[in-house]
Amino acid sequence: MRALLAAALTVAVAVVAGCGSDDDSPSASSQAAGNATDRAFIAAMIPHHRGAVEMAALATTEATSAFVKDLAADITRSQNAEIALMQRLDRQLAAAGVRRGTLPMNDHEMGLDLDAKALKGAKRFDDRFIEMMIPHHEGAIEMSKVQLRDGGNAELKRLAREIITAQRREIEAMRAYSRGTPSSADHMDRGHGGG
Repeated sequence: MRALLAAALTVAVAVVAGCGSDDDSPSASSQAAGNATDRAFIAAMIPHHRGAVEMAALATTEATSAFVKDLAADITRSQNAEIALMQRLDRQLAAAGVRRGTLPMNDHEMGLDLDAKALKGAKRFDDRFIEMMIPHHEGAIEMSKVQLRDGGNAELKRLAREIITAQRREIEAMRAYSRGTPSSADHMDRGHGGG
């Protein structure tokens, strides 16, 4: 009888432990799991994304090619969504007591030393946009590599992988467009604009 009762209790405990919230989402504590690198990545990537969005906003009125206009629209959509995601994750990490660290990179390496305002009224705007966006993307890739190596938050690591994949494709597409082979731009990941 005791063995039967013990078995029943074990099953009950397992069932309760397996139950999450009504929507089966991870608990706040598991979502907030992370480290100082996660918060450093967010602190650098949000202004980085905002710079890309600022450049993209100029492209909507000043770009002349469909390629640059389409790329700018993708950047605006995806970067704003990613900013919102990172802001949410940063609030969770802060609430969990995770302190913000620093990335072992300078502004130039991160692509944060580019002034979007320099694009306004630029001659050959599309060429200048690409010239600025490529190193900007390269900075995001390097930051994402640090996040993958040193970060602890699974959702941010997934975002870093997506950024690396999408921005490498966009760099390839921008270089192909600049060489006069716009058909190569078809390889650009339309589901995710980097910045």
